Amino acid sequence: MKNYDYLIVGSGLFGATFAYKAKQAGKKCLVIDKRPHLGGNVYCENIEGINVHKYGAHIFHTSNKEVWDFVNSLVPFNRYTNSPVANYHGELYNLPFNMNTFAQLWGVRTPDEAKSKINEQRAEAVALNGKEPSNLEEQALALVGRDIYEKLIKEYTEKQWGRDCRELPAFIIKRLPVRFVFDNNYFNDAFQGIPIGGYNILIHKLLEGVETRTDCDFFKEYRNHWREIANQLVYTGPIDEYFDYRLGRLDWRTVFFKTRVECTPNYQGNAVINYTSHDVPFTRVIEHKHFEMFGQAVYECPKTVISEEYSTEYKPGMEQFYPVNDDRQNALADRYRTLAAQESNVIFGGRLAEYKYYDMAPVIEKVLKIF
Repeated sequence: MKNYDYLIVGSGLFGATFAYKAKQAGKKCLVIDKRPHLGGNVYCENIEGINVHKYGAHIFHTSNKEVWDFVNSLVPFNRYTNSPVANYHGELYNLPFNMNTFAQLWGVRTPDEAKSKINEQRAEAVALNGKEPSNLEEQALALVGRDIYEKLIKEYTEKQWGRDCRELPAFIIKRLPVRFVFDNNYFNDAFQGIPIGGYNILIHKLLEGVETRTDCDFFKEYRNHWREIANQLVYTGPIDEYFDYRLGRLDWRTVFFKTRVECTPNYQGNAVINYTSHDVPFTRVIEHKHFEMFGQAVYECPKTVISEEYSTEYKPGMEQFYPVNDDRQNALADRYRTLAAQESNVIFGGRLAEYKYYDMAPVIEKVLKIF
């Protein structure tokens, strides 16, 4: 007699949501995680009464009402609106690219003036002679022209990916959001927000009544005998590691954070400010209290917590954050996915196991479809 219906490797949103739905279906699960905490990358630390997004800013957004209703049935979400700001050599610009950005760049006041300026710059910046852009720089210049590219895209992107924009594939920015309205809301989705009280509450609700183990490495403790204790495996770790890297290692980008407490109630006035020039080594600064504290509440909390985010090349032992979406890596990932499809009684899901960048809502949506 096996002890569990499912052994779930990883307690991030895919694993935790799967455990929740499986429990609803009367199944018994064991959820394990190699980290000392549950929740994967949405885990929050409480510092000075502030929920700090330990693995970077996480803003839940979706237009899928079923997903929105599902998460709100577990914990109510606030109405946080993501409106990042870009800092280029001390100049501040609203994001995404909209009429506020264009007014700050060029002093234009109407959509027609902004369109005329962008079209003029696009024509001046690149002459492709009917050819498709061959790299990210050509793609960006063809879409938005030189000013936006050089101040808000080029150096920021190079810090993110550790490569010159002329070495990056064009499809990374195949579409850039350009709005000819005064609207700083980054997402187009109908619903967005942060769980009131932080993401740990959401994870706790998903895993309530489910057996869990932290500081537990699947490969050391269960790899060779999991079929003896569970009918099925749900695996959310790196897909290449599952197959012992037999086809080679997949490339990743990773980020790390320098987090500190500042003795001021309001350090930068916004949750996220992107630093788009090379002279600043980090890509952005996150001020965590602005995700959940608004108005006077910001000043009632006398301190604040900020995190500088740095992007770097992944090395073994680091956390894998972003798949490297070039042709070679995608071809290798496809070969691993073919192997995964042949594994009996194993479900591969989530960012690491699918080698795919996921927002949070599509991860939950995928699990809901499974059930």
